Amino acid sequence: MSIKLERVVKTFYDNLEQGKITGRKCKSCGAVEFPPVYACNSCGSTDTEWVELSGKGKLKSIIMPSVLSSRPDYNSFAPYAFGDVEIEEGASINALVRGITKKNRSELLEKLPVSVRAEIVQRDGYKTVIFSLEEGEK
Repeated sequence: MSIKLERVVKTFYDNLEQGKITGRKCKSCGAVEFPPVYACNSCGSTDTEWVELSGKGKLKSIIMPSVLSSRPDYNSFAPYAFGDVEIEEGASINALVRGITKKNRSELLEKLPVSVRAEIVQRDGYKTVIFSLEEGEK
């Protein structure tokens, strides 16, 4: 049996350049993979298709950057933290989330999960996806 593999990484970044955040939806079980991968992590099927994602999600945990995990190239996103984000379509990702400070962290921890929204940002030579707290969550 031969499987025709698509250039998932290229298509994902091409879609970001067009302003679309996309994942792969399994035609067998309906699970959505984000970031996109060739095979479904839920059932193993390779019969997947591109879907545009809503950009909505829920932040389920917060990890503040420390000396060991902070990076100078992330300073443009400050204030930020890292966390487990479950997107509306069901997939979970460890992501950078803007709008979290040492000051508002405790309040946010008491309210978890909180609403976040994906956004496409420009990095050195490519676009990527990060998340920001929704206005009502700040």
